[in-house]
Amino acid sequence: MTTATTDERALAELQRDHGQALFGFLLQLTHGDQQRAEDLVQETLVRAWLHPEAFDSPYESMRPWLFTVARRLAIDARRSRLARPAEIGDGMLAATPDPADVTESAVAALDVRAAVRGLSPEHRAVLVRLYFHGLTVNEAAADLGIPAGTVKSRSHYALRQLGRCLPGYRPRRGGVARPRAGAPQ
Repeated sequence: MTTATTDERALAELQRDHGQALFGFLLQLTHGDQQRAEDLVQETLVRAWLHPEAFDSPYESMRPWLFTVARRLAIDARRSRLARPAEIGDGMLAATPDPADVTESAVAALDVRAAVRGLSPEHRAVLVRLYFHGLTVNEAAADLGIPAGTVKSRSHYALRQLGRCLPGYRPRRGGVARPRAGAPQ
């Protein structure tokens, strides 16, 4: 069974009469993305080709039908793009360190060790218990024989000091350092 399609001459006339306006409309909907607008114009004309009954409408012009189809296609395309994870370019992949290369982590470990050595013994003792031994604040306080509030305070100031000593890192709430935006990783 073959489906009826629009006559080629009628489709060419439709494209000639409404193509530029349709492209301009879609260019606005795609925020100036010419390639995407051209693709949507083409898909809209394919829909017109597949639906010859649209030419039999009681309206004088096909433009309202075309713009409605085009707008719906643009919405569907946007939803489809948002449902997929963002694509990354080759530049991002080239700048990402190889996980098999231990050089980066070794250098980072050396930087952290040097920065921790630069802390006062009291601050270092708190961080070692909290982050290297995995103790809770109360456990570290009991182990060190100091109040829990002092452990929190020393941890806070120690992390601030580390943030200043370690290039590309800064403390954040919750006491865990994270890379700065735009800093080399």
